Amino acid sequence: MSLSLFDLTGKNALVTGATHGLGMSMAVGLAKAGAQIIINDINAEKLATAIEDYAAQGVKAHGFVFDVTDEAAVQAHIEKIEKEIGAIDILINNAGIIKRIPALEMEVADWEQVLKIDLTGPFIMSKHVAKYMVERKAGKIINICSMMSEVGRNTVSAYAAAKGGLKMLTKNLATEWAQHNIQVNGIGPGYFATTQTAPIRVDGHPFNDFIISRTPAARWGEQDDLQGAAIFLSSKASDFVSGHVLYVDGGILASLGKAANE
Repeated sequence: MSLSLFDLTGKNALVTGATHGLGMSMAVGLAKAGAQIIINDINAEKLATAIEDYAAQGVKAHGFVFDVTDEAAVQAHIEKIEKEIGAIDILINNAGIIKRIPALEMEVADWEQVLKIDLTGPFIMSKHVAKYMVERKAGKIINICSMMSEVGRNTVSAYAAAKGGLKMLTKNLATEWAQHNIQVNGIGPGYFATTQTAPIRVDGHPFNDFIISRTPAARWGEQDDLQGAAIFLSSKASDFVSGHVLYVDGGILASLGKAANE
């Protein structure tokens, strides 16, 4: 099999919410495979800092300030990117938030904010990027789902509802747009080592011990562990893969976990 199947040279990839963390890691992976990177954020200063961080990693990233939940802004910026940068060949809907609030205490406003960013945002982005992809009869859309697309957990009812909805949106858009040679898939990250999880990733911390024991791979994911999945679903190698969610979780969803005496 030729490695050219995974070559993204000449492709433009728009990755939302990729100013840090897993989004940035996936974008850097795509860049190393040859893609030109485009990112966005709602904060201009944060975006400028991210552009510098990309440059330090040898990646030139183009940045645009807009909110993925503002349809008028999305439409205008997608048009601008298509004209100034070039055709958007790959869209990764990575922008998202989580609010850890017990369901009985969650305000409707908090619920709606999570669903708006984590579910409505990917719909708006996909809708306006896909209009151009349909014309070109080619495109890759990747939604960043979650293990919460499959299972529940205390205090994340809105997030789980949004990510479960995103899984089904992925399948539905894949069904509608397959005839136009657009593949729509998802990536479901497990528990990853990030700056946000650093305080709980210490030996002896109950949650750290839980993740290590619950994950068959017996470790947290490293940020670069997502790059392969992102490259595969962005490349020619996945041209007949659509409506699939690829879980990158060290085997958590495949396992009931260890017994107490194991």
